Amino acid sequence: MTTVINIPPSLDDRTFESVLQQLAPLPPDEKVLIDTRHTRWASPYGLTALLVLAQTRAERPALYAPEAEETASYWARAQFFRYAEGLFEMHGSVPRARGAGESDVLLEITPVAKSEDVHEVVGRIQSKAQAILAKELNLDPRATMGFAMTLSEACQNIVEHAGRGGWVAVQTYRWQKRLGRRVVQIAVCDAGIGFRQSLESAQGRRGDRWDDAMALEDAVIRSVSRFRDAGRGQGLAGIRRYVGRWDGKLSIRSGTARIAIVPSWDEDIPLEEQLPPFPGAQVLITIPERTAAR
Repeated sequence: MTTVINIPPSLDDRTFESVLQQLAPLPPDEKVLIDTRHTRWASPYGLTALLVLAQTRAERPALYAPEAEETASYWARAQFFRYAEGLFEMHGSVPRARGAGESDVLLEITPVAKSEDVHEVVGRIQSKAQAILAKELNLDPRATMGFAMTLSEACQNIVEHAGRGGWVAVQTYRWQKRLGRRVVQIAVCDAGIGFRQSLESAQGRRGDRWDDAMALEDAVIRSVSRFRDAGRGQGLAGIRRYVGRWDGKLSIRSGTARIAIVPSWDEDIPLEEQLPPFPGAQVLITIPERTAAR
């Protein structure tokens, strides 16, 4: 028996929760078909999280490609199908990947498993980021260096904590519905051990109330690290400072919880608990265009 998992028309970090709700009652070895035929748009988070979803299934899932030619073409440019074909049984029309050209894809979906991958990712995006941040988002040129650092730290989290490889993607687009401005988004997703288990591995269980939400608060708010060396745990703190400086947003989901550093332009919930379980960690960083008023 195969269970169909319907993917919403617009797939991002918020609507992806509906996908996890459909998966939650199913055992990991149940065959599923991921139906994206009616999906018209996906954020970098949506695409990388779909790849992570495939990694969490004991039985290789199937995936129907989007029927809209424009959508499928974008997914191909973003390199989604390149990696999906190794994780899913593919159905429907899958277009050949072409060069990104003048696309708003700053960094195509890229696997991250070791430190060398992180260095390559940062090197590939540095020149593009400078043009985008200064010319399109009106940010101070100094923001470029911090952007590369933020991207590096988010990817390094996979290398040091996940226990398995993950995925990163960076895109810029006009976020008309929520903000009315251009944004650049970094999505870094993995299906590894997650924050709770990572912190437990060095410091042991911390009592009956220890859960995914508390682990995220320790890591993101209190800069707790599983490493005992002085100065460790500062990667997320550096990301938080950068995001705050440029009026951005940081959101991290792990296990059954999600924490967010919420800027004035967003109405997100700072801490959500008892979400449908999803292995690993999923990080989303959003930096908005700087307006004249600011």
